Amino acid sequence: MHVGKDSPEYVEEISTLRMNLKDIENLELQEGDRVRLATPHGSTVLKFKKGDVPEGMVLIAYGRVINPIVGPDTQATGMPDYKGIEVEVERYV
Repeated sequence: MHVGKDSPEYVEEISTLRMNLKDIENLELQEGDRVRLATPHGSTVLKFKKGDVPEGMVLIAYGRVINPIVGPDTQATGMPDYKGIEVEVERYV
């Protein structure tokens, strides 16, 4: 069922980063903490959850909150790269 991009469920999904448990422990994150992702293009702050992702990688659902970290290069496709972006991850205080 489609709930719309303004629904709480959609906003929750696109605002939550999935991380490997070891990465969560290395950053000393606790439930309720938020993380800041930064690239040379900008940064964004997200919630985090333990996810089934490889150590050293993060997963974020495609949505408007990740636009600040994505570069403008479209490689002539008209769509920026949303995969394989190197980011710095830190606990947001």
